[in-house]
Amino acid sequence: MPNLVAPMLNGVLAGWLAMAAAGVQAPDTAGQPTDATPAAVSVPDPAVASIDEAQRLFYVGRYEEAAAMALRLREAAPNDLATYEVRTSALHFLIKRHLGATKDPQDALKRCTPCASWLADLKADTLQAQQIARAALKDHARDPQTLFYLGKIDLTHVWLHLGTLGQKTGWNEYWEARHSLDDVLKIDPTHVRARVARAWIDYIVDTRVPLGLRWVLGGGSKKRALASMRDAAASTTADFFSHAEANFALWEMLVRENRYDEAVTVAEALSRDFPENRELVRFVEANQRRPKPATAPGA
Repeated sequence: MPNLVAPMLNGVLAGWLAMAAAGVQAPDTAGQPTDATPAAVSVPDPAVASIDEAQRLFYVGRYEEAAAMALRLREAAPNDLATYEVRTSALHFLIKRHLGATKDPQDALKRCTPCASWLADLKADTLQAQQIARAALKDHARDPQTLFYLGKIDLTHVWLHLGTLGQKTGWNEYWEARHSLDDVLKIDPTHVRARVARAWIDYIVDTRVPLGLRWVLGGGSKKRALASMRDAAASTTADFFSHAEANFALWEMLVRENRYDEAVTVAEALSRDFPENRELVRFVEANQRRPKPATAPGA
């Protein structure tokens, strides 16, 4: 890439991701639910450890526990990319929570005592997962799950560095993620999690990137993104957590589009599945009190 283009694109990506970091999953980037007050941390019970339980902990904002459980599961299955995906996402959101809303993430990072350890773990997990996925794809180039996990873990790397930390890096990971997700959807157009991640790329490129630069990032479409997200959330074949991820993403996107009535409906359904998620509860309560727009006479 020409020397003048790479810094420009990194700046564009930084502006994109500063809006929501893994926001794919809740109005706080993701595409995920957070709470301003970290939950008390407990050691996961190995008797109930499962990838489903790790995901549940993640979706209710208990990120440190989710990361710990994913690591425990990996002891029995060191090449299981699902554990890497959950753990890297959880560590990212843990770091994001501790840094808080700040205009100087590097200064906040210096003041976050545990962040250095979490960042080191996240970096090591990302590199290991990429190596595992890329090696697997040499033998099975069209395996949709491997392609998906590589793309998703790449995007976490991009969201962390460009969005949360404000560091200008991630161009290679962005394109690897985009191509990986596109390949998944060529193989399986109904893959819900790939549709969610890909829809976010479409949405952000269309809504946050200057018109003249969108082509450099491969283009995007807000209309297509929202339609795809609605379809993913309405899927009747997705497993519970894939369905949850799609609905968290739809909630986030509806909020960004100021479609609060629809967003509340989605959030209410999510809060029934994840009653521990206080962010969902607060959102529903706050928006139920939101004044309704006046109806024109005769409407």
